[in-house]
Amino acid sequence: MSTAAGHDQGDAAQLLAGRRICVCVGAGGVGKTTTAAALAIGMAMRGLKVVVVTIDPARRLANALGLESLDNEPRRVLGGERSDARTAAMPEISGELWAVMLDPKRTFDELIDRVAPTPQRAAEIKRNGVYRQLSGAVAGSQEFTAIEKLYELAEDDYDLLVLDTPPAHSATEFLNAPGRLTAFLGGGALQTLLRPTGLGMRLLGIGASPLLAALRLVTGVDLLTDLTRFLTLIGGMTGEFSARAARVEALLHAQTTGFVLVTTAQTHPVQEAIWFRDTLRASSMPFAGTIVNRVAPVVAPSTQAVGESPLPAALADRLLACAEDHAILANRDRANVARLRERFGDEPLLIVPDLDERLTDVDGLVMIQRELFRV
Repeated sequence: MSTAAGHDQGDAAQLLAGRRICVCVGAGGVGKTTTAAALAIGMAMRGLKVVVVTIDPARRLANALGLESLDNEPRRVLGGERSDARTAAMPEISGELWAVMLDPKRTFDELIDRVAPTPQRAAEIKRNGVYRQLSGAVAGSQEFTAIEKLYELAEDDYDLLVLDTPPAHSATEFLNAPGRLTAFLGGGALQTLLRPTGLGMRLLGIGASPLLAALRLVTGVDLLTDLTRFLTLIGGMTGEFSARAARVEALLHAQTTGFVLVTTAQTHPVQEAIWFRDTLRASSMPFAGTIVNRVAPVVAPSTQAVGESPLPAALADRLLACAEDHAILANRDRANVARLRERFGDEPLLIVPDLDERLTDVDGLVMIQRELFRV
């Protein structure tokens, strides 16, 4: 097993010891999806029943597992009595790997089905125009429904849940978006709208507003009616939303949950990783460790070896130039990893070297798993 930029601290099995939930967080483009899948495969190979939840509109995880598709319900893809994933080189799996492709709209609908007092109330809410816009919006709904799906799966018999989170420009996007939406549905903001003197009731007095009338004429959407009806329908469910929010908060802060920070060794992702870690610390989230992907190994260019090779001079010069360029990247990565170690202290930090092979199938995920679990 190759290493880069110094000695790693433990392996992924130690990182996840005692955890039932693993939340992979970090910026976009750092390999969260493949890391989450590799962690899940590694733990399934060690006898656990594992489910990985991905939020990946490009469906890279499904493709990597050799599947036509994944959907909002867990699907067993490796281990057990059958394996849906197609691969010739998959090692023996003593546990099970299940996978879910998050569908925010469907998850939102299922939440309403569970919380609504009657099926009829749930159906009416889901037909409401304001609800359809809210549940279908990209901003915030992915984060909220990811946590909701995690909470739902935590009630099943999985040994480990691995969550691949949406790309975030800052830690607060993921950590705060579910709380903001849940607080609205179950908290004071909605109660304020529902009070006789609140905005929702005051809107009843402006039904003849030219702006709303024009909107209804052009779009067919009766915003006033839909909003007022939505507030009325959801109002009786605020207590359940509040209780659910408290349970979710407890789940995320439990010591059996671990946030795993995923980054690369490039300068900007490292800066974002430090910011992310500071935010997790300020939020008192249980931190499991950091995984640094695609770290360039240190390979010192040998001018003597190139000079003594039988290659044409022009080709030898090009090879030497490539080696020198690689050395520059490796030194940058080594310095950035050292920066992370200095900033994070004794917290676990694992390194995955930059692998030449294409990581687009199960075999590629197994290669990453070998690096993470040191096998």
